[in-house]
Amino acid sequence: MKSWKEITWGGLVMEPGSSVAYETGDWRSSRPILDEEKCSNCLVCWVFCPDGAIQVENSKVVGIDLKHCKGCGICAEECPRKAITMVDECEAKAEALK
Repeated sequence: MKSWKEITWGGLVMEPGSSVAYETGDWRSSRPILDEEKCSNCLVCWVFCPDGAIQVENSKVVGIDLKHCKGCGICAEECPRKAITMVDECEAKAEALK
């Protein structure tokens, strides 16, 4: 990470970063949960996800990258089969510990 003295004048970004390098899911307050039985693999969630967090292999949704998902809920809102629901992040973590 550069200090303020190393940043270029005018705030120019000389070396663009990549969202892959930064795990941005830490501030999520809601977590998407995929119901694979309801999912028809239409990929609407993948198209609308602003973070590229919907994981797809061979034209099928295989999961959600929680390291990069910010919990916006767009995937759940756009899913025509309501195969994605949003749950409270604290509750999801507590459930995972059981």
